[in-house]
Amino acid sequence: MDRICIPREEFAERVKKAQQLMIERGIDILFAFANEAEPQFVRYLSDYWPSFETAAVICAQKGDPILLIGPESMTYASDRSKIKDIRRIMCLRESSNPDYPGHKLDTLAEVIESLHCTSPIRKFAVAGYNLLPKIVYDEIVQTLALFGGEAEIIRGDDLLMQLRMIKSPAEIACLRKAGEITVKALENVLANIKPGMTEQQVCGYAMQAIFENGGELEAYPFWTLAGKGSNQAISRPRSKIILPHDYVHLNIGARYEGYAASIARGVFFGEPDKWVLDAMKAAHEAADVVEAELHDQNNSGYIAKRYFDTLAKTDHAKYTLYGPCHATGLMEGEPPWIDTDTDFTVYENMTFCIDMFLGNNDTGFGLRYEDSVRVGKERGDVYTKFPRQPIFM
Repeated sequence: MDRICIPREEFAERVKKAQQLMIERGIDILFAFANEAEPQFVRYLSDYWPSFETAAVICAQKGDPILLIGPESMTYASDRSKIKDIRRIMCLRESSNPDYPGHKLDTLAEVIESLHCTSPIRKFAVAGYNLLPKIVYDEIVQTLALFGGEAEIIRGDDLLMQLRMIKSPAEIACLRKAGEITVKALENVLANIKPGMTEQQVCGYAMQAIFENGGELEAYPFWTLAGKGSNQAISRPRSKIILPHDYVHLNIGARYEGYAASIARGVFFGEPDKWVLDAMKAAHEAADVVEAELHDQNNSGYIAKRYFDTLAKTDHAKYTLYGPCHATGLMEGEPPWIDTDTDFTVYENMTFCIDMFLGNNDTGFGLRYEDSVRVGKERGDVYTKFPRQPIFM
């Protein structure tokens, strides 16, 4: 089947580019870690997404990478991984900690020895540093002590994020497909949502469309919030029933070939609450401004200023939590964030989520407006194409 995907050779190119950065930064070993919820670093290098267990890709400055998995995932990993050399490591097992008697597993020391890196190891970089469990960290420390004891464990997230920031044509194609599926999921929700449903049931229609249209899963645990309580900046769907007069906030995202898109819109049943309707119109105006500013060579701080200035005109800036955008790709939320304290240049084919939350704790109402956008030559290129206007049912 002719399916939009990342070609196998692109994964190998990613490893080589990472190794070149390792040489430039004096990093002897890169250990890219992932879990089920945040597979980004391992999936970027291998296309493998762990389930139950955790995983890592390890490589030296030269030579082939190795995919490290837990004891149970060999057949699964062999079916999906673009890295051929796969080793099973006990510290990556599932959290119930089975012992696997009778199974011969590799040790991290044996894996490092097979990398043939220069001794002693001085810098050991961990991508996914914030995700690393203590059991894996302890294993790294104990293993490095066997190789001279001089190694410094450092953060390595930025090494891979530097490569991931500007997307390749194949990545853009996957993101566009994720955006198309996300819009279809929203359309399926709008075709079926009605009072009497629970928030959880509404999310079921989104998930149905994601699977029916070729998505692999949701981009994040998306949610529906009806009536009071919609001022939750991040949330999960409740068993709360939608009432005939409710405002309903929808946050939906599809994942395709690892790549995530997101959209958020608001639906009114009955007469709209004035604060919500005014805030929604303010968010749409601000989103139009941000989309226009997401062009090649623009400055992040300037984009954020334009956003806050636009909200301030209608006195809505005080209701927001942060700047208007975060990057997106293998995770729905990636660095860098665009905010007033940032000062970096955005380049064509960087991809962002226009992501604005307005919440009023006095009324209990709130909304999140989102669209997925590619930085274009002259303006943002939205790939979750759906009208920016209040939706009345």
